[in-house]
Amino acid sequence: MLKMNKKSEKFYITTSIAYTNSIPHLGFALELVQADVISRYNRILGKEVFFLTGTDEHGQKICKAAENTGKDPKDFTDNLSEQFKQLAIKLNLSNDDFIRTTDQKRHWPAVETVWKKIKENGDIYKKKYQGLYCVGCEAFITRKDLVDGKCKIHLKEPEKIEEENYFFKLSKYSKEIKKLIEKNEIQIIPEERKNEMLSFIEQGLEDISFSRPRKDLKWGIPVPGDDTQTIYVWADALTNYISALGYPDGASFKKFWPADVHFLGKDILRFHAIIWPAMLLALKLPLFKKIFVHGFITSNGQKMSKSLGNVIDPFELIEKYGSDSIRYYLLREISPTEDGDFTQDKFKERYNADLANGVGNLVSRVLTLIDKRFEGKIPESSVGMPKSLTRKIDDYQKSLNNLRIDQALKEIMSICSELDERIDKEKIYKADSSVLDDTLYEFAETIRIWAHLALPFLPETARKTFEQLGLSPAEELNKKFKDVIKWGGLKPGDKIKKRSPLFPRI
Repeated sequence: MLKMNKKSEKFYITTSIAYTNSIPHLGFALELVQADVISRYNRILGKEVFFLTGTDEHGQKICKAAENTGKDPKDFTDNLSEQFKQLAIKLNLSNDDFIRTTDQKRHWPAVETVWKKIKENGDIYKKKYQGLYCVGCEAFITRKDLVDGKCKIHLKEPEKIEEENYFFKLSKYSKEIKKLIEKNEIQIIPEERKNEMLSFIEQGLEDISFSRPRKDLKWGIPVPGDDTQTIYVWADALTNYISALGYPDGASFKKFWPADVHFLGKDILRFHAIIWPAMLLALKLPLFKKIFVHGFITSNGQKMSKSLGNVIDPFELIEKYGSDSIRYYLLREISPTEDGDFTQDKFKERYNADLANGVGNLVSRVLTLIDKRFEGKIPESSVGMPKSLTRKIDDYQKSLNNLRIDQALKEIMSICSELDERIDKEKIYKADSSVLDDTLYEFAETIRIWAHLALPFLPETARKTFEQLGLSPAEELNKKFKDVIKWGGLKPGDKIKKRSPLFPRI
C-alpha cells in the first residue's frame, strides 16, 4: 500500500470562476466534478482541503447580455450567480467557498491591493493603444489569433478599438515564465497544453492592456486613483484565487496559498499560464503548482457553447437521472483532458451498462444472497483481502495522485465487473450455505471498500451503499483512507438493510 502522510497537510484546489453572461451549461459541470473528485480524495487522505469555485461577473460581454434582457447588470449577475451556486449544490460538490467578483467586501479590496502593489513595482504604465478586441474572450487579440478574420473560439469578428489604457509589463516576465513551465515548476497537464504555451511564449509576449476607459465600461472595478478607467476583467477575475482567502493578510491566505492545482478549460489556459504567473511574480508571491486543463464537451460533434446556442441544461439532467449518474457520465465517458461528446443516447447506454446493470445489479445480488442464506446478517469468515484488490487500491491511489481521474475510475469499476463475473462463473447462488459464508463476506467487504473508493466520484451512491450494508453513513464518510482500506470493516452478525436498486434501469 502507498504510505499515508503522518501529519496533516494543506491542499488548495480551485475551478475557474464561471462567466455569468448566460445560464450554466454541462461544460462547466465537467470542470466542477473533476475538481470535486480531487478535493474529496485529498480530504479522505487526511489533508486540510480548501476547495474554491465562484463566478466572474464583470466585463463588456455581461453588460451586453444584461442589456439584451432589459436588466440592470447587478440584477442580471445576481440571478445567474445564484444559478451557478445551485449547480454546485445539485452536483453535490464539497466546495468550501463560492467567490463572486462583485463582492465589494471580500473581492474588490484584494483587486485594488493587487493593482497598487503591481504599480508600485513599476509594472503598470499608461499609453494609447489601437488593437482588435474580442468581446467573447474579454481580451485584446492579434491577427495570428484569427481564422478567416474571426476569433477561432467565438467565431466572431473582433472590434477595432483605439483608446488610452493602463498596461501591464507582461513582456518583462516572459523568460522567467518560460523557464518555470519548462522545468514543471508550473506544471501544465496534459503535456500537449504545456507545449502549446511554450510555443506561444516563443512567439514573443507583448505588454497587455490592464484597463478600459470607464466611459466604455462602467461595469467593473475602478482603477485606484483614476476613476476614468476600469480594471481589466482578467486582472480582476484571476485575483479571485487569492481574494477568497483574504489576501493580503487573511489567515486562510497564509495557510492555503499557493494553490496546489487550478482546474480550467483549454480556452482560458493562456490567461492562467501566462498572465496569472506574471501577476504573482510582480506581487512577489509564491506561484501555484499545477494547472489541469480539460477540453470541451461537444453536442453531436459541435462545441457546446453559450454563444453558439447549443448548450445542454445540467439541471434538467440531474433532476431526471440524479447527480451521481451525471457525475459518472462526465467522468467516465468524457476524456479528462480532451474534447468529448454528449448525447442522450450515449448517456442512457453508459448508465444502463455501468450503473444499472453493473454497480446496482452487483450490490443487489450480493445483498439478496445474504438476506436469503444468512437471514440478512453478515456471515462469519476467515478470509483476508484478495491480492487483486490490494493492487487495485494501489493503482487507484497512484492514478489520483497524478490527477488521472479516468484511470482511477476504471480501476474501481473493474472491481464491480470482476465480482459480477465471479458470481456467474462460480455460480455462488447455487452453493451450499456451509461454504458460502467466506465468499459472501469477501464480496460484501469488497463492496464496502469499493464504496469508499467510489466516494470521490459517486458520493450519494457511496452513502446509500454504506446504509445498505448496515453501516452508519455519517461515520463512514468521516473515516480516513488508511482506515477504510483495512480488511474487516464489516462485522459478522451485523444486519444489512437491503433497499431498492441503487440505479433503476432507464
